[in-house]
Amino acid sequence: MRFLIFIGLTYLGYRALKSWVVKYISSINAIHGQGRTEIDDIMIQDPFCEVYFPKREGTHLSIEGNDLYFCSPECRDKFIAQGSGVRG
Repeated sequence: MRFLIFIGLTYLGYRALKSWVVKYISSINAIHGQGRTEIDDIMIQDPFCEVYFPKREGTHLSIEGNDLYFCSPECRDKFIAQGSGVRG
């Protein structure tokens, strides 16, 4: 009987310790800005080569008030050299 009580108390101590450690780690991550579940960036399509890439990593070009993003400066330059931007 004592053995079962010992096992039960050990288990409850383990659960309490585990709960404390998880809360402690969560609070540290919150302080350092880690563990966020919000979307950090969106994927967009390059208008020239049509690959998808994160918007924040793209090369920006503004034409007549329209914002365009390209996967690389090379694709942007090819788009500009093409003139109208119509693939063909």
